[in-house]
Amino acid sequence: MRRVPVPLGGWLLAGSLLLGSIADAQETGRVYRVGLLSISSAAATAPARTALLAPLAELGYREGRNLVLEERYADGDTTRLDRLAADLVRLRVEVIVAVTTPAALAAKRVTSTIPIVIATSGDAVGSGLVKSLAHPGGNVTGGQFLGTEMAVKQMELLKEIAPGVKRIGLLAHPAVQPELNFFREMERVAPTLGVSVQFVSARTAADHGAAFATMSQNHLDGLVVAASTFNHDSWQRIVQLAAGQKIPAIYLWREYADAGGLMAYGPSRAALYRHAAVYVDRILKGARPADLPMEQPRKFDLVVNLPAARALGLSVPESLLLRADDVIR
Repeated sequence: MRRVPVPLGGWLLAGSLLLGSIADAQETGRVYRVGLLSISSAAATAPARTALLAPLAELGYREGRNLVLEERYADGDTTRLDRLAADLVRLRVEVIVAVTTPAALAAKRVTSTIPIVIATSGDAVGSGLVKSLAHPGGNVTGGQFLGTEMAVKQMELLKEIAPGVKRIGLLAHPAVQPELNFFREMERVAPTLGVSVQFVSARTAADHGAAFATMSQNHLDGLVVAASTFNHDSWQRIVQLAAGQKIPAIYLWREYADAGGLMAYGPSRAALYRHAAVYVDRILKGARPADLPMEQPRKFDLVVNLPAARALGLSVPESLLLRADDVIR
C-alpha cells in the first residue's frame, strides 16, 4: 500500500518551546527521577514511552545517564492505579507523567505536592483534575485533546464515509469518566445525524471479543473506538474484529488506520508527548504546574484507508479525500 502524505501542523505551543529550551541538565551532574503512570500494560504504553523519551533526550534528559524513569502499569485494571501512584510517591519522583485521565486522577488522589503532567487528557476540568484550562491551580497540568466535541466530529466523519450507518457503538471503558461524557455527547448528537448509539463496554483487552459479539447481536453497523490506552493492548485485533464483522469504524490514533482500520481522526501522538516533555522540563527547572496552562492541539489529522473502504464496499467521497491529511492507497 502507498501512503500519500500531506504536511501536518504542529502543537500550539510545545514546538516553539522545545526548540527554544536547551537543557543544561547534563552539565549539573544531577540525576532526575520521573514517574510514568499508565492504566494500560507496558507493551501497550511503549509507543507513548518512546514518544516521551525522545523529546526529553533533546532537552538534555537521557535515560541511563541523568534520567531515571520509574514506570508503573495497571494492565487495564483501574483499581490498581492508586497503589501504583503511591509507589511513585514513595520513590520520591520529582514529576509524575500520567498517560491518561484515570492515571492522573489516581496520582492526584495520593499526592498534592508532586507535580503531575497529564499527556492525554479527555475532560480535565469536568474530571476535577484542574480548575480551568487557563489556570489549572493545584499540582496538575499538561495537555487536553479530547473534548466532547470530538464525538460530534467523529460521528459526522463516520456518516460521511458510510452514509448507511444507523446504529453506532462506542467501544470504551465504563470506568473512564471522559469516555462516559463522550458517550453522552454521542447520545445528544445522534438524532441530528439520524442514528442511534450504544455504549459497548470493554475493561481490558480480553473483553474485546465479547464486545464485538455484543455488537453483532445488537446489529450495530458503525463503531467509534474510544481513546482509552487499554485499547492499544489489542489495537490490531480490534481492527481485525471490525473488518471481520464488516463494521465501518473510526479511531482516534492513526496507528489503527496504518494497521488496516478504515479511518482515524485525532492529534499526533508525537505532538502530545513533545508537549508533555516540555512541561516536564519546565517543572524540573522550577516552574509550578499551577502556572502552566493546559494546552490543546490546533491540528487534528484525518487518515483514510482506501483498501479498508473497498473491503467494506464503501465509495469514499472525493471531498473527504481532499480534506484528508494522509490517504493510504
